[in-house]
Amino acid sequence: MGLELITMGDGWVNKRLNGKIHYFSELDSTNSHASRLAEKGAPEGEVVVADTQTQGRGRLGRRWISPPRTNLYLSIILRPQLPPAHAPQITLMAAVALAETIGSFVSFRPTIKWPNDILVQGKKMAGILTELSCRAERVDFVILGIGVNINFLPNEMPADIRNRATSIFAMTQEKVRPEAVLRRLIHDLDRCYGELEEFGFDALAPRWEAYFSLRGQRVRVELLDRVLFGCAKGIDRDGALLIEGDDGSVQRVLAGDVIPMEG
Repeated sequence: MGLELITMGDGWVNKRLNGKIHYFSELDSTNSHASRLAEKGAPEGEVVVADTQTQGRGRLGRRWISPPRTNLYLSIILRPQLPPAHAPQITLMAAVALAETIGSFVSFRPTIKWPNDILVQGKKMAGILTELSCRAERVDFVILGIGVNINFLPNEMPADIRNRATSIFAMTQEKVRPEAVLRRLIHDLDRCYGELEEFGFDALAPRWEAYFSLRGQRVRVELLDRVLFGCAKGIDRDGALLIEGDDGSVQRVLAGDVIPMEG
């Protein structure tokens, strides 16, 4: 395992995410390593990238499959000037940037599956895992973890995700260098994060809504203790999903799995 410094190159100037990019051939988890760096005082904008993860994880403690030298696995240290209640806006911001990045590599328009997945043609191509350290009144740091399926061949995917996942290669039949996706993603994240910091999420909300494919559709939302049925109406400014029930009442959902219903 080695530590290297990757430079962005290519003439892009990033105002906020212009710190060191720490590269590892293998890590337990890029989020875990970035968190360790943040706890030691690493500044905003430092990025951790790994060729493979032995303990990659997704939302709700799920495992993130991380085959070596195939996809992109990265985590970014952020120190946003946001109250803890607005921290979910980081995930929403990242989803916009990630959808824009993926859209530059495939011909199909990506969609956002609330709260943190990017789909192409109905299959998952990328995911976001946001973890934060905060006090009652402020956020100390946020670890923004992102995984993108780039050169993952469908026949190499585990059987339990093969019908639900896709990759840039599966959509284009062309190999893409992970470094190219990394550079574009950092650039798009830098721009979107700047908009969030300067203007608030209202500046990004129309783009998020444009990628959200479930507006107006009937969905099933699986919560920890129950299942909720209703019509997806969009999100509020804090990132909660708004579900309108059959009785016309609207509920805010902060965490759960959203599944579209047929008919």
